[in-house]
Amino acid sequence: MQEWYKQDLAYIHDVGFSDYALKCAPGILEVLAQNQILEGLVVDLGCGSGLWAQELTKANYRVLGVDISESMIDIARKRVPDAEFLIESLFKVEIPPCNAVTSIGECLNYLFDSDNDQQVLTQLFLSIYNALTPGGVFVFDILEPGQFIQETTKKGFTQGDDWIVLVDKEENQQQGILTRRIITFRKVGEYYRRDDEVHQQQLYKATDVAQELDQVGFQVQIKHSYGRYNLSPAHAVLIARKP
Repeated sequence: MQEWYKQDLAYIHDVGFSDYALKCAPGILEVLAQNQILEGLVVDLGCGSGLWAQELTKANYRVLGVDISESMIDIARKRVPDAEFLIESLFKVEIPPCNAVTSIGECLNYLFDSDNDQQVLTQLFLSIYNALTPGGVFVFDILEPGQFIQETTKKGFTQGDDWIVLVDKEENQQQGILTRRIITFRKVGEYYRRDDEVHQQQLYKATDVAQELDQVGFQVQIKHSYGRYNLSPAHAVLIARKP
């Protein structure tokens, strides 16, 4: 079975790219408070290394984190021992009754599941709606088409004290798919170890997703920030409330 966010990429994502989850956290906590959700269970789909779960537990929520990456879950369990974590596809996990569901970091776009399509996404929305208590909220972000204004490919690299990651991004505008080719080098002992992963994401228009949520029964808002933290262009936040 194909593995995603294996040991080295999970480590690099945790130590090098933690700012996204931490900058989103205050805005999401504000949404929960605005909806009078001050306690109870929050299910975090695509929880990664548990950074958002950690902020939730600090705020006295109970947390169930779900991620397809065993390496990410290993980090999360060490970081937030009071939370519960499952290694599972966010599209296949059975969501228990809860007060809120979150999914940050464009997790719903990922095509890690071979059967992930619009129908599977709609089924997930229905499962979340049924699991939420009345007044509960589903807060998440997605990538939209148009990741690149002019070019269709983009290359970049980031480095830390003991790692380097190189990413080649390509957007197929006809199919609406973003492909990330990721090469990591992580220092292990005296040498650097290389690993490669290829991630694909289906890009969705926020208005189309909002319409699907509306048909399920949610009241939906589209934003482009988590509180004061503004997201990049073609990156939208959706707040879906169960009446």
